[in-house]
Amino acid sequence: MFWWRYLTGKARWDTNITPPEVVELVQSGQLPPGHALDLGCGTGTNAVYLAQHGWEAVGIDFVPRAIRAARRRARQAGVAERTRFLVADIARLGSLDLGGPFDLGLDIGCGHGFDVETRRQYAADLSRLVVPGGLLMLYMLRPSPEHRIGLEPEDVEAAFAPYFTLQWTSLGDDLAANSRSAWYRLRRNENG
Repeated sequence: MFWWRYLTGKARWDTNITPPEVVELVQSGQLPPGHALDLGCGTGTNAVYLAQHGWEAVGIDFVPRAIRAARRRARQAGVAERTRFLVADIARLGSLDLGGPFDLGLDIGCGHGFDVETRRQYAADLSRLVVPGGLLMLYMLRPSPEHRIGLEPEDVEAAFAPYFTLQWTSLGDDLAANSRSAWYRLRRNENG
């Protein structure tokens, strides 16, 4: 399905717009530019945005067409030297050579589709990649009677609690997905 959506140009999740939550974090100075990991980066919108604001960014997506577009976007924006894009599965982070460590992890709509065990492993892998004190920003759908995919805030906190402390949640609705949604900002624990 994902490959087909990119092939037909109908990947509704790839809006070519960096979310205001990410823009606010970058522009607020709460986290100075460092190394960022964009999980499920699609065509590279957010990795390129971060690179344009002084970050070194690594983007991962399992759709080769999306990664080719991300590399092209970075070249066109003049930030190819500050970005690296890999075709890989974010559910297998532990087996990837990503560089790092990372000051910021960004998952906009990928991890909410994992089963419980994969989600636990994902959180553990991210704990090894994000520096103590670093941030993890997650955008996830929330389940509803019409849409079963997603996580409630308590599920997110439970999955990531051994390694990250939830600092901020913003509940909302994703009109494109016709679903409830939420943003989360978590800080990597100093221990654990």
